[in-house]
Amino acid sequence: MIPIPEHGTPPAPDGLDAGGSPASGPDEDVPRAAPFTLSRDNFGRLLLSRAGQLDVVVTPVRSFPISAPDESISLVDAQAQEQAWVDRLQDLPDGPQRLIAEDLAQRDFKPVILHILRASTWATPSRWDIVTDRGAAVLTLKSEDDIRRLSASTLLIADACGVHFLIRDLAALDRASRKILDRFL
Repeated sequence: MIPIPEHGTPPAPDGLDAGGSPASGPDEDVPRAAPFTLSRDNFGRLLLSRAGQLDVVVTPVRSFPISAPDESISLVDAQAQEQAWVDRLQDLPDGPQRLIAEDLAQRDFKPVILHILRASTWATPSRWDIVTDRGAAVLTLKSEDDIRRLSASTLLIADACGVHFLIRDLAALDRASRKILDRFL
């Protein structure tokens, strides 16, 4: 098991410690990290262990799953209480980084649309034949409102079945795909 620093409380403003007393030195302004370890239990669940405390089954949750998928990850228990915080996944040692990435990959499914081959109609509901980074697929667009602009070049499209498809860069789509998409934007 590999120790990982726990998310601490930010330092109090104006040189005060967490209790409101003046801090006596520069090191006392910095929160102390409480080490913990990550492993898998017999059921394959992610297990957080800390010295002197019971082990807790945790689930990693991304704060910004589209714009910053490897930053600001909270490890929460079954009651959705945060048990630990990871600022950047790549800052972790390989073992915990791999465990968290595996757990996130099992739950996150946002195929990236590479090509839109055709649309059944220019009105909604419309059936689209698409090619994603995970293979060919068919999505049903119930309404134009199911296409959500995340940035100037990024779209999130919700299928009638609840699957979310991602277009990372509109400019990267081929001309025929953009022409079909433009009819719905």
